Amino acid sequence: MTVGEMLVATVPMARTLNLVFLETTPERAVVRLPDQADYHNHVGGPHAGAMFTLAESASGAIVIAAFGDQMSRAVPLAVKAEIGYKKLAMGEVTATATLGRPIADVVAELDAGQRPEFPVAIEITRADGAVTGEMTVVWTLRPNG
Repeated sequence: MTVGEMLVATVPMARTLNLVFLETTPERAVVRLPDQADYHNHVGGPHAGAMFTLAESASGAIVIAAFGDQMSRAVPLAVKAEIGYKKLAMGEVTATATLGRPIADVVAELDAGQRPEFPVAIEITRADGAVTGEMTVVWTLRPNG
């Protein structure tokens, strides 16, 4: 099962919004929100909440891709998120997430008994390439037990 398939199967919100996971690697995740009238706002574009969920889902995908091998000893949790809406989004939008710290550094902190935190930066774009939003989600790996 791919990371995207796993997220769609286990995260009802990703399934509800019909998110499409185009790429999920430890370095980058790309997720698309199709244009769907049921999730439009008052001006006919994707609702801010749908774009937030899109971006947060892209960040979750990269976290699973980067740290999936650590899940037996730690659980990933979002600590905080900040989003800025830059331009009007219309039609389908795509979120591209990148990991903000080297994987080895995060795992080393976990090995040392710490609860590492790391940012994931996400850019949301329209089909024409215009950046409509930017988001940062800070994640942690909470050790089990």
